[in-house]
Amino acid sequence: MTTLNMLALAGLIIILVLAAYALSLWREVRRKTELEQQQQHDREQRLAEDIEFLAQSLVNGQVPPIEGAIRIKVLLDNYTGPRREMLDLAVFETVYDATAHIPTHQAWKDLPRTTRREHEETMLAIETGHKSRLEEAAAQLSQGLADKR
Repeated sequence: MTTLNMLALAGLIIILVLAAYALSLWREVRRKTELEQQQQHDREQRLAEDIEFLAQSLVNGQVPPIEGAIRIKVLLDNYTGPRREMLDLAVFETVYDATAHIPTHQAWKDLPRTTRREHEETMLAIETGHKSRLEEAAAQLSQGLADKR
C-alpha cells in the first residue's frame, strides 16, 4: 500500500467516525426535543385540568369567587394550549387587576382590623359587581378550554 492509499483510507475512516458521531448527536437532539414536547404537552394538560377543576369549584360555590378568579387568571396566564374561540375570560383579568393592591397571606394578617374591613368591603363590591360574569365564565371554563373532539 502506498502512502497515498493509506492517507485516503485514514481520511475515509475519520469521515465515517465523524459521520457516526454526528448521527448520534442528531439522535440525542431529536430525543431531547421529543421529551421536551411531551413534557410541555403534559404541563398544558395538567394546567387545563386544574383550570377546569377550579372553574367547577367556583360554579359550585366551593371556592370564594375572588380567590377562584385570581387562581384561574394566574393559571390561564401560564396556559398556552388550545382554547375555544367563544371563551370570554376577560372577567378574570378584571377581578385580578381590581384586587391586586390587596395584601395576601401574612401581610393580610398584619393589617389593622379597620384596613382589613375596608379591603373586605372592596372585595364584596368587586364580587357583587362581577358575580354573574364570573359565574358565566367559570361555567364556560368548567366545560373545557379546548373543543372536545
